[in-house]
Amino acid sequence: MATILIKSATIVNENKQFIADVFIKDGLIDKIAVSIDQPADQVINAEGLHLLPGLIDDQVHFREPGLTYKGDIYTESRAAVAGGITSFMEMPNTVPNTLTQELLQAKYDIAASNSLANYSFYMGASNDNLDEVLRTDTANVCGIKVFMGSSTGNMLVDNPATLENLFMQSPMLIATHCEDEATIKSNLNHYKQLLGDNIPVRLHPKIRSAEACYLSSSMAIELAKKHNTRLHILHISTERETHLFDNTIPLTQKRITAEACVHHLWFSDKDYETKGNLIKWNPAIKHESDRDGILKAVLEGRIDVIATDHAPHTLEEKAQPYLQAPSGGPLVQHALPALLELYHQGKISLEQIVEKAAHNVAILFEVEKRGFIREGYWADVVLVDLSNPWDVNKNNLLYKCKWSPFEGTTFQSKIMHTIVSGNLAWSNGQLSSDSPGKRMKFQR
Repeated sequence: MATILIKSATIVNENKQFIADVFIKDGLIDKIAVSIDQPADQVINAEGLHLLPGLIDDQVHFREPGLTYKGDIYTESRAAVAGGITSFMEMPNTVPNTLTQELLQAKYDIAASNSLANYSFYMGASNDNLDEVLRTDTANVCGIKVFMGSSTGNMLVDNPATLENLFMQSPMLIATHCEDEATIKSNLNHYKQLLGDNIPVRLHPKIRSAEACYLSSSMAIELAKKHNTRLHILHISTERETHLFDNTIPLTQKRITAEACVHHLWFSDKDYETKGNLIKWNPAIKHESDRDGILKAVLEGRIDVIATDHAPHTLEEKAQPYLQAPSGGPLVQHALPALLELYHQGKISLEQIVEKAAHNVAILFEVEKRGFIREGYWADVVLVDLSNPWDVNKNNLLYKCKWSPFEGTTFQSKIMHTIVSGNLAWSNGQLSSDSPGKRMKFQR
């Protein structure tokens, strides 16, 4: 592999900022020092730029296999790298659902050839595949995904006995989508009786309500406490839920953790008027007070990580009436610029962005040698220019679906270079390599 020397970067890492050089060799960070003079195949002048650990996104839907007209591992991993995300963990609600070890391995085989970013894939749980789940290799798979609320590609696990056994016997982290199905169905029936099929998208947070989220999250936490399960609750969408989580113990000792997603930190229910189905997600984007409460919980340590829940659909699908339009949207290319915009607004520090989107993901998933800028660790880093405004438009989108809820937004910060496992993958607005990323390993 080519050696890379990064000169005079402002490094943001482990709650510190300092200027230093970084030498990358054999895919690893070989040396960090005030000045490094040894020759390198590539030299990057990073004066005035900030060097961050590459983001680790613990929740994406790249749609392969079976839904590749929306996105695939090749296209979406390139969009991720362009956005400073160097590693991703992908969900099992593809077609077919990833419910056997053979189907899980098939996804790894695709990524080994086609993913520009580092990768891992969740094993999916259903109401009747516990034996398959228990075969999962804890050192080579990020976690088990349990849908405790139906979403795109229905994998709802609603059998109480199955849930009890999953939480009791899981050999590894369980990541959950928490929305109470009975509450959602009751809310939907209520609005159908009032409005028929002409339900506006602004009622999405009333149908997939705060109560539905809280009931399901509470149930998952109760099960986890009962069985001492390692539980990670995804995409918290309500302020009330944030108080279910603890910030009084170190992350390394937590058995129950939580994730916030960029869209729940950025948008509110007021945005349905202009964005419509483009911001229809499950769980729903809710009130401004929820958005602000989630950010507060992130800053206070009740929510541990920030991710995307990147989930592309075509514009034609999103243009359908509310009841037919699928939930989800593309985010990986714009998550870090959006977080850096929150930094410019004084809402979060650079150190906190790095902690929540890189360090903490590595810690809670026990990722081997990633998530930090440390000698001996894999060289997953991103150089950003905090003073380089640019507009999001269709000409600079890399998503296969070719749209973004951020179109028309001006971001103040630009991703200049992204290095994945020592490979310069994105440079000055262009994909600069087709070398695949590496399979993530876990120290469990």
